[in-house]
Amino acid sequence: MATPDHNTPSTIPATPSQPQFTSRNPLPLSAGQEAQVRDLYYKRVRSKCADEIRDFAACALNRTVTAIWICRPQRLAMNTCMIAHANRDEEDRAREEWFAKRDERRREREEKERQKEKAMEIKREWWGLDEKGNRIHKKPEEQFSEEARRVLEEAEKARGKKR
Repeated sequence: MATPDHNTPSTIPATPSQPQFTSRNPLPLSAGQEAQVRDLYYKRVRSKCADEIRDFAACALNRTVTAIWICRPQRLAMNTCMIAHANRDEEDRAREEWFAKRDERRREREEKERQKEKAMEIKREWWGLDEKGNRIHKKPEEQFSEEARRVLEEAEKARGKKR
């Protein structure tokens, strides 16, 4: 069985309720991942229509009900722009961008996990705790690692105390 090539389009068959369309990203995503793709898609569309959105916002500023008819040309221009750019191709580009940044997000998550584990290790060493969080009773000379002892001695020297 051949593995799917993510660069070639895959065709999703039509159902009575949904028309047939070609997607360049056939992998199914979880609801949270789809929400991230959708947010990226909306951000891309808004960035393409930023001038129209800015014009409408400037017109509607400090207006309430009157904004409906006074700002109608700006609103129509904004909606026309957003409808023109909110299409399947743009959604596929947003999905491709999400997949392209997936490894970067994974690396960031792993780095954050390493930093968290390092902080927990320092906390366990400082408070004399084992992996489960129970207090370990050690002799004072066994309580800290060489590096921790060196840092403590430097701090005590800086304060003027000698151990």
